[in-house]
Amino acid sequence: MSGQSMNPPAVSAPVRGREAELERIGNLVRGPGGGMVVVCGAGGLGKTTLAAEAAARARSQEKKVVWIRWRDDTAQLGLEFGKAARILGLPESRLEEARTGRVSLVDAVWKHLKEVEDWLIVVDNVDTPSRVGPGSEPLAAYRGWLRPHGSGLLLVTSRDTTRQTWGPDADLIHLQPLADEAGGTVLLDAAPHAGTENEAEALAARLGGLPLALNAAGTYLSVPTSRHRTFTAYQEALESEFADLLGAENPAAATDPAVARRVVRHTWDLSLDQLQSDGYTLARPVLQLLALLEPAPVPRTLMTPELVTDATGLPTTAAGVDAALAGLHQYGLLDTPETGEPEPDSTVVGRLQLHPLVREVTAHTLSRPEPTTAWLAAIDEHLAQAVDAVAGMPGRTGWPTARLLAPHLPAHLDRNTPHNFTSARNTLGSLADILRAAGAASEELLLRRHVLDNESDARGPDHSDTLTSRNSLATTLSNLGEHRQAADLHQQVLTDRQRVLGPDHPDTLISRSNHANALSSLGEYRQAADLLQQVVADTERVLGPGHPDTLISRNNYASALNGLGEHRQAADLLQQVVADTERVLGPGHPETLIYRNNHANALSNLGEHRQAADLHQQV
Repeated sequence: MSGQSMNPPAVSAPVRGREAELERIGNLVRGPGGGMVVVCGAGGLGKTTLAAEAAARARSQEKKVVWIRWRDDTAQLGLEFGKAARILGLPESRLEEARTGRVSLVDAVWKHLKEVEDWLIVVDNVDTPSRVGPGSEPLAAYRGWLRPHGSGLLLVTSRDTTRQTWGPDADLIHLQPLADEAGGTVLLDAAPHAGTENEAEALAARLGGLPLALNAAGTYLSVPTSRHRTFTAYQEALESEFADLLGAENPAAATDPAVARRVVRHTWDLSLDQLQSDGYTLARPVLQLLALLEPAPVPRTLMTPELVTDATGLPTTAAGVDAALAGLHQYGLLDTPETGEPEPDSTVVGRLQLHPLVREVTAHTLSRPEPTTAWLAAIDEHLAQAVDAVAGMPGRTGWPTARLLAPHLPAHLDRNTPHNFTSARNTLGSLADILRAAGAASEELLLRRHVLDNESDARGPDHSDTLTSRNSLATTLSNLGEHRQAADLHQQVLTDRQRVLGPDHPDTLISRSNHANALSSLGEYRQAADLLQQVVADTERVLGPGHPDTLISRNNYASALNGLGEHRQAADLLQQVVADTERVLGPGHPETLIYRNNHANALSNLGEHRQAADLHQQV
């Protein structure tokens, strides 16, 4: 028997932001039923600290508390449970029966734990529950050392978060990162003179609410000789010194898991090493690939065997990727957030997301000498393929995936400028068009702005492509309801197109129409109608009366007339637009349907409700 203490570790600072979890455990400690509770989550979330605080509170209520640390050794665990049972009054005669083989030790211990009350046993860091034993039965069979059948409470901490592991009778408490306010309080507890509450909360948010990182930052700031002495200075230093402040290696971590658990850089390596030893050989490279993407949910469909193979050179199967993702999720390194929003056409799109600090540490500590450029090239190739796949999906089925892809596309363009600019820009433009159709104006705006910024640098402000991008951005702003900003930008594009392309160029005519539409959205219907009347005349002269752009301009003019209250003129014009569009594009074309819908609206404005209703029904 080792000389390890069975007393819980002391809690050196107030435990913040875990009131609900502590109350839940406290109710189980005080309740008559006993049972088993598992505090689970990724490394660095403060599971041991929470358990130690729960143990301290139980002791203050005169409960008998025993602390056991799992050392990945079934025999050692049996010895410590035997000692715990003796502390809780197990007679030596029963232990003698177990030693002589008349009963099994595990059954003797748990028979006693059913008979005595008012105890709390903590088994800390059970990150390999399949090895707990004794025997080879799964832990969820409840015939091994961890059972929910005592009259007191068994509290287990673990990185394994799956119900399948712990069985139906365990009460699982999934720890989450701390809220900003609680995280700021942790920092102020450690370094009360390092800044204001708001500055502490800002740093806590930057650290993703991870208690291990908060404690590392607080400890650093509390040392008088540290270079950075304020929350703000530390946060700013993270941008250039992240590897030193939170990604630094500790030589002892390789041989001492206890050290690794206390070092941000190493704490998740324990889980990855465990996954590797359990046969999840792709877990680490899949995590590294996800870390190279942006800090936003990633569509599950992007993480394909082909991407993993192209990036890493490792032989990969779909089953292998599935297993890797399942393992990362099991150990709390990967989240699969749900939006809570219904998807169009019942499309369900899986989402993968890393905790921001897991992502950042992993990205800073990718295995060398493998350069990240090869991995990023593979990511870029598969991002482009993913956009092409979404563009080829029928109807609305690709829209949810398009929204997930959007945050990852700006970096794709940056990495491909200038050597592969045109192709990458077209990828962003294609996705932006899909997002416009989906009504995802905020995501579209992100891409339109980024394309314009890069295009202005690569092509110059007067290039026709740059002017087209500015026009698209203005239209997106209008769709977001930013009508004044859209009108001003359309006016600038119109001025530049008239200067660069001439007044009769088709793009110039489009800009004149768009500018007038923006004025109409601002309620300036008379000015818009006058401009659009001239656009119609010029478009008919330049492009012909049946050109699609001419039909669009006539529809826009009718809309402005409606805004002026000139409903009869608008209805007559739209009736002619519908007839011409049916002749030019066909009766089932989307533009035809839009114009017929607009005609029905104009008839309704005239009070011709029966005719309008019939036409709406037909549309």
